Amino acid sequence: MVVVTNRIPVSQGHEIDFEDRFKRRVHLVDRHPGFIRNEVHRPRPMKFDHETGGWKDDPGGEGYYEVKTWWRSLDDFVAWTKSPSFAEAHSSRPPKEMFRGPNVLEVHEIVTSTDLPEG
Repeated sequence: MVVVTNRIPVSQGHEIDFEDRFKRRVHLVDRHPGFIRNEVHRPRPMKFDHETGGWKDDPGGEGYYEVKTWWRSLDDFVAWTKSPSFAEAHSSRPPKEMFRGPNVLEVHEIVTSTDLPEG
């Protein structure tokens, strides 16, 4: 099993529009063979306060949104990226000003999980 993470630096003031794009998506990936699940993670910049020994919000911190998809195999993910459905799902590009820099795509293999049986 693999998890594909797209780390996206969303510009301040565009967060609601960015999140709304995922709420209104047409769910084409959900029907693709090997697809398991999709999550969108909102950043919550935090910092450790050494004086109090606790965590607090960091209003000046910049985080990344993370769009994660779980796949049965890397081959399933690659097949998705070559499909007409992928092209359709990515055909309506958001305005460039929605982002404060380039996204970063990461692929990870799951080694252990509390949600998965070992085997």
